[in-house]
Amino acid sequence: MVQVKKTTQKPQVITLKAVAQYLGLTPGTVSAVLNDSPSARSIPQDTKNRIRNAAQELNYRPNFFARTLRNKRTYTIGVIAEEIGDSYSSPIISGIEQYLRHKDYFFLTVVHRHDQALLSRYSQLLSERGVEGIITVDTTVQEAPMLPTVAVAGHKKLKGVTNIVLDHQKAAILALNHLKELQHERIAFMKGNPVSSDSKDRWEAICRVASQMDLQVDPELTVHIDADDPTPMLGYPFAKQLLARGKPFTALFAYNDISAIGAIRALQEQGLRVPRDVSVMGFDDIPGAAFHTPSLTTVRQPLKRMGEVAAQSLLDRVEGKKEYPSEIAIEPELVVRESTARAAQAC
Repeated sequence: MVQVKKTTQKPQVITLKAVAQYLGLTPGTVSAVLNDSPSARSIPQDTKNRIRNAAQELNYRPNFFARTLRNKRTYTIGVIAEEIGDSYSSPIISGIEQYLRHKDYFFLTVVHRHDQALLSRYSQLLSERGVEGIITVDTTVQEAPMLPTVAVAGHKKLKGVTNIVLDHQKAAILALNHLKELQHERIAFMKGNPVSSDSKDRWEAICRVASQMDLQVDPELTVHIDADDPTPMLGYPFAKQLLARGKPFTALFAYNDISAIGAIRALQEQGLRVPRDVSVMGFDDIPGAAFHTPSLTTVRQPLKRMGEVAAQSLLDRVEGKKEYPSEIAIEPELVVRESTARAAQAC
């Protein structure tokens, strides 16, 4: 490591060379540390600390284009989402953005709304634009990708894909055990739209756990959501369908929080009180769940954290830090609020 003459005056133009001059080190030494290159391993830790502290003090920002040309990398990730502003995808993408920003990566986001032709085209377009990996959100990956891929709510096992999945078995246990403890036996259910990547696994887990708990899943008290709507209208008409059948129930387990909120509106219009007449349980714990009236009991999946985990897992692969796991399981949590109570007379 070569020492050079140190200047005592802060540079006006904050380049890598200026940082090196400020510290009295060579540009190569500073570059190795700030770019975390293999050659930095031989540099003493106290020197590394001095370099990083000085870069922060001087507000040094690396030249992106020089970095790209030097390393032959784009430091760009592609994000493929079903929606971008809905209550499910938005916090996940926020977690992705927060982690990538911290690591000085860009990301490009595309929205497919379950159009398979568009989905295939977007994958190719992102690849052509030089992204180094892809994160999908609520999107079923159909074939092994050419680039490292992490799928949030991915369930299909494919080579090259890491699936970030919620433990739906545990989620079903938490939800149904809560309703059973409140003495609910006649429970209505809303099944998710098949285009949602979680729908099949979540429903199978609910049916399996209900059987183990001796809770009946009555087809007459089950509706299948076939709409694709990011608003409470997702659940409203299907709750109306349940009520029109005239079969009594004391609790409703909705596919997600948005459909649960829509269902509460339909129940209230029928003159039913939540939770006194009917308890309602959601799934996800979206930001609005705690502020709805009544506040929503739900199964929480940490959506923002899932985005962060997805981004970290992908960068670990892109940067060759470790072998990729085929699956990363996320633990759910029961959040009890005002929308559930002990079973009363059936509606």
